[in-house]
Amino acid sequence: MAGWLTVLKLVPWQEVITNAPKVADAATRLWKATARKTPEAPAATAPAAIDAGATPTLAALQAQLAATDGAMADLRQQMLDSSQLIRELAEQNAQLVQRVEAQRVRVLWLTLVTSLLTVVAVAGIFWR
Repeated sequence: MAGWLTVLKLVPWQEVITNAPKVADAATRLWKATARKTPEAPAATAPAAIDAGATPTLAALQAQLAATDGAMADLRQQMLDSSQLIRELAEQNAQLVQRVEAQRVRVLWLTLVTSLLTVVAVAGIFWR
């Protein structure tokens, strides 16, 4: 348990709080840029292996091209999914940072009020 407190103390919270909106904006721009690109429709043929020694035929080359297009479409979908995940994580991070900052302010106020009440209580005890 104490290890977590040490780790949390080492985090530069001021930098995290300052940069959270920038991270969220960058993730949103990445998502918009990635989603805006339109993929080409791949052909739905099965990939064919071409022997290294044989002269490739037009049909074999077309099949290989179709397989490559399919793989490229899969990679594009993975990129879209990844950029959406990054955007969602950045938004969650920004919300988390806002909540941590609000809690920090509350703790500061409670500390000040508690300190003031402690001084008043101690003063009341000694001035009796």
